[in-house]
Amino acid sequence: MAAPDRVERIVIENCSIATVDADDTEHASGHVVVAGNRIEHVGAGGAPEGLENVVRRIDGAGHLVTPGLINTHHHFYQWITRGLATDHNLFDWLVALYPTWARIDEPMVRAAAQGSLAMMARGGVTTAMDHHYVYPRGSGDLSGAIIGSARDMGVRFTLARGSMDRSRKDGGLPPDFAVETLDGALAATEATIDAHHDGSFDSMTRIAVAPCSPFSISTELLRQGAELARRRGVRMHTHGSETVEEEKFCHELFGMGPTDYFESTGWLGSDVWMAHCVHMNDSDIAAFARTGTGVAHCPSSNARLAAGIARVPDMLAAGVPVGLGVDGTASNESGELHTELRNALLINRLGPHRERALNARQALRLGTYGGAQVLGRADQIGSLEVGKLADLVLWKLDTLAHSSIADPVTALVFGAAAPVTLSLVDGKTVVESNHLTTVDEDAVARTTRDEARRLAQIAAGA
Repeated sequence: MAAPDRVERIVIENCSIATVDADDTEHASGHVVVAGNRIEHVGAGGAPEGLENVVRRIDGAGHLVTPGLINTHHHFYQWITRGLATDHNLFDWLVALYPTWARIDEPMVRAAAQGSLAMMARGGVTTAMDHHYVYPRGSGDLSGAIIGSARDMGVRFTLARGSMDRSRKDGGLPPDFAVETLDGALAATEATIDAHHDGSFDSMTRIAVAPCSPFSISTELLRQGAELARRRGVRMHTHGSETVEEEKFCHELFGMGPTDYFESTGWLGSDVWMAHCVHMNDSDIAAFARTGTGVAHCPSSNARLAAGIARVPDMLAAGVPVGLGVDGTASNESGELHTELRNALLINRLGPHRERALNARQALRLGTYGGAQVLGRADQIGSLEVGKLADLVLWKLDTLAHSSIADPVTALVFGAAAPVTLSLVDGKTVVESNHLTTVDEDAVARTTRDEARRLAQIAAGA
């Protein structure tokens, strides 16, 4: 970062602020000063006098400033298979869609990544992740296409480089030509780390090791994947305890439930986060808490696939790190994270804790600081604090949609999706007046529509 006397500053004033810091500090009318790519000041009232090199001063009256939303689980490629198999549970949905997914190629994946990222960024996501695990033979540089799309969009990004080596002939779900060999998957994952991982404080791109799920990977891929990740100092991600069918599968094949199986292969720890974790008993939750293993909670996808209601209040009470995930848009067609703030709160209130399950501020924390925790970046993003990276969102709350809700955090979480007046990532503008500044949304829509049609035609002729 440039010296303080030379750095350009952005000043936002007269806005409500939810910092989501350790004390949940809020200001009814306050200011945020961004200097370069860092937060320089946050507080009540007007900004300090005498600030130099102020290139932009924003009157935030009628707005709420929060940390940028952080998505902790997604499958970008599914953007071009939205609206299919809409009345299926997870296993039937996978069986129905794997033959199509197995025919993706680099242009399709690039377009799908652009669509997924555009929808999230326009809705306040400043840090995204993608768990990409389908690498058909001869399909091109899929990881490079995804990472390049995130770079073009200007969002902070983690690619969870996934893999599968258990195909139908081995008792798994994916077609044989859609999986990799054990050695091939490990080598490709390490090559992705070599080419793209940046572990610095203000990194825009990180890589995680991410075998797909127990029913599509071998035990050895899990074990060696964990060894690879820890040798290279990167995080680990997979699906866990998503359905009752998975629980049954693990007991039949491995003689134990998913959590015990993951622990036996080295897949519990403070460097691990798992998607879904719907079917967790008390001992499972205790194991996650004891080891610091994180959870990506995906309420809309869990409901769409009839997987169940994750025990998020119990996880939080036990000290498990929990963030929010969109999940792939073949199981969450809206593809944006604000829906998950609202649905995390509402769906969990259908569970045993009822109205005490989650409140608006807990839901906002899941979508911000909780996400930073599970991605291993809580010291850099996820809250508005001096010295942290300037990833923030200015939400417009003075329109008809929110005009009669007095509390701004309640308006944001319980209310309709709020327009984004400004979204900054690393101090740079990504959204302005509810429109992306880094890409042409109409062009992305056309490209994703064309690639979806091309994939459907290829799959139909296979």
